[in-house]
Amino acid sequence: MSIELARAHLDRFGRGGEIIESEESKATVELAAAALGVSPAEIAKTISLYTEDRSAAILVVASGDAKIANAKFKAHFGVKARMLAAEDVEPMTGHAIGGVCPFGNPPSAEVWLDASLKRFDTVYPAAGGANTTIALTLGDLETISGARGWVDVTRLPEIS
Repeated sequence: MSIELARAHLDRFGRGGEIIESEESKATVELAAAALGVSPAEIAKTISLYTEDRSAAILVVASGDAKIANAKFKAHFGVKARMLAAEDVEPMTGHAIGGVCPFGNPPSAEVWLDASLKRFDTVYPAAGGANTTIALTLGDLETISGARGWVDVTRLPEIS
C-alpha cells in the first residue's frame, strides 16, 4: 500500500514512472547507497519523530550520514526529539518501516527538509517501499514533498 501512496503522489507531478524498483532492499541508508552506486550521504532518509502531543509525525528528510542533533531539534520544534514507535510509523506516515518517505503522507504529517541535503544537487529518497527510491534534485524534492521549509536540526559525522 505504501508504494501505491507514494506513486499516486508522485504521479500528480508526472514523476511516478521514475520510481526505481529493484529486488535489492533499500531499507537502510547503506543498502540503498550500495544498490544505487552512490555515497550513503546522498540517500535522503526520512526521520520520523513525534510532535509535542504525539498525535502526528514530524518528518525530517536529511542526508544519509546525518543524525538528529537534539538541541537543534528542540530549539526549532520546541519539543524533545522522539522517534516514532514502530507501531506508530505506518499510521502516522502512511508508510511501513523501510519505506518511509516524504510522499503520500497523511495531512497531519509535517515534512521538513534538513540543510544537510544542500551539499548535493541530486538525492535519493525512498518511494514508499523497502526496495524503491527516486532520484530528485533538491528543488524537485522541495516542490514534490510539499515541505513546510528548510531546517538545520542535524549534525554530520566529524571527519578525522
